[in-house]
Amino acid sequence: MNDSSWGAPPQAGYWGPSDQGPLQGAAPAGPAYDAHNAQQTRPMPIVPDVPEHGGDQDGDQGAARLSGPLFRDEPFRDDTHRGETPSAQPYAAVPQNPEPMPDAQQPPQPSPQQQPQKKSAGRDLGSAIGVGVGLGVVIIASLFVVKAVFVGVVATAVVVGLWELTSRLQERKDIKAPLVPLAIGGAAMVVAGYVRGAEGAWVAMALTALAVLVWRMTEPPEGYLKDVTAGLFAAFYVPFLATFVAMMLMADDGAWRVLVFLILTVVSDTGAYAVGWRFGRTKLAPRISPGKTREGLLGAVAFSMVAGALCMQFLIDDGTWWQGLLLGLAVAVSATLGDLGESMIKRDLGIKDMGTLLPGHGGIMDRLDSLLPTAPVVWMLLVIFVGSG
Repeated sequence: MNDSSWGAPPQAGYWGPSDQGPLQGAAPAGPAYDAHNAQQTRPMPIVPDVPEHGGDQDGDQGAARLSGPLFRDEPFRDDTHRGETPSAQPYAAVPQNPEPMPDAQQPPQPSPQQQPQKKSAGRDLGSAIGVGVGLGVVIIASLFVVKAVFVGVVATAVVVGLWELTSRLQERKDIKAPLVPLAIGGAAMVVAGYVRGAEGAWVAMALTALAVLVWRMTEPPEGYLKDVTAGLFAAFYVPFLATFVAMMLMADDGAWRVLVFLILTVVSDTGAYAVGWRFGRTKLAPRISPGKTREGLLGAVAFSMVAGALCMQFLIDDGTWWQGLLLGLAVAVSATLGDLGESMIKRDLGIKDMGTLLPGHGGIMDRLDSLLPTAPVVWMLLVIFVGSG
């Protein structure tokens, strides 16, 4: 074969029109360059190869594609040739489902998790206040009308509290503290404390403990030790501590002493709640009661000391304001420790409240938690300050 055979390349430099026409022996024109259109084609500009990153894998490996504002991936057009060749998608083509652009006028809204949370009391305050006022009316009316009726109110609260405590122990820990001897012995302790004072309370406590030991013997021996231990704890924690309220009532001004005891305990709890809810930042005992703060404790101390000074000065015979300051301080500490003590019990049992008898408060034991350990403290300090009466 010679140079003029089919398939030989044309002479270099001939890609456009010439005065002499096509050379002899030139390769036949391809579909894009037919002989009759050769006169109309225009010389292509010589552009250096620019490597393309991520180019079309289906095309020639050595082909270079130009992109940018001057060379877009669109068909080559001119004034004389209107034919089009397939090409890639035009540069900067708009996707079919573009995502909406954020509105610059509207600031981004925080998610619900980022919304500032308002402080909550955690309970139905309306029900709590209503129940509290109702209990206060019953207590004060019985306290100043007939003392024996008030003793009956205390004994009833003790029995209900024992029922709540023993029920939770059995439900959560499978501890069967004998309720019958506890209830009878607990009521007897309160009455004995009112009639015979501390001596009568100790005797009733001893008899109640013996009754618990004997009563449990009617059951199988499995779990005997834990059941009687829980029974003795319940007898001391609820009825025995409550007998000090009855012993306060024995004095000539016993009604006023009990009233001072109730006022200081309530004021201490209220001061701790109000100050802690508004200014509380530092946890007091996070592992026991995460809601209590040191600021709340300071509020309890301040409120109860002021209330103690006023009560001792105006409600207790021969009492002075400085005695009230010490009494208020002691009440704030004992009430806080009592609240933490029951919180420890409830955390061990895995419950929030001891019961549901009092709407907004929980159970009876949830109201006695700060009163029970405070009763012996107030009784002792009043005896020291002004005598037994």
